[in-house]
Amino acid sequence: MSSVLEAELLVHLDAQINSARALLKLVLAQGAAIRERDTDAVLARLSDIQSEMVRRGALEQERTGLLQRAGAALEMPATAVTLERLCTLVTPSAATAAMQRSAELRGLLAEIAREHGINRALMRQELSFLSHLTRLVGQEPEAGYRPPGGSSSTASAPSAPPVHRALDLQA
Repeated sequence: MSSVLEAELLVHLDAQINSARALLKLVLAQGAAIRERDTDAVLARLSDIQSEMVRRGALEQERTGLLQRAGAALEMPATAVTLERLCTLVTPSAATAAMQRSAELRGLLAEIAREHGINRALMRQELSFLSHLTRLVGQEPEAGYRPPGGSSSTASAPSAPPVHRALDLQA
């Protein structure tokens, strides 16, 4: 058993959890900004999320090194090292702590994925609405199916803009 590997494992899992918590906080803040239609805040959170993802990339490199050292100790390739196998190299209390932290990390990552999916759906909805408004203001036809006998656009004869009447009164 290696006390160095044990310490590295627990410190690494703590760093992963802290990063995931920070990322979840940013994703939730971005979702709030999307709902408030605060474009500047949405873009600022996107930048913050990208910065956190760079930090997570560095954590993944640390994870790879940890797996390589564990693989060498277990006499197997790093790609075959699982948390369960890694836990055979540390004390039982450290193994229990590592399993608990790993479960917490998986839960955080699942929540991040779920919230990110919601944010993407909200952004698509907002962009679709904006596209619809832009077509209305520009008096562009809606894309898609037209019923038979409906007006069709031709290059030779531009059509007159539609007339909209709110009140049709006569005195």
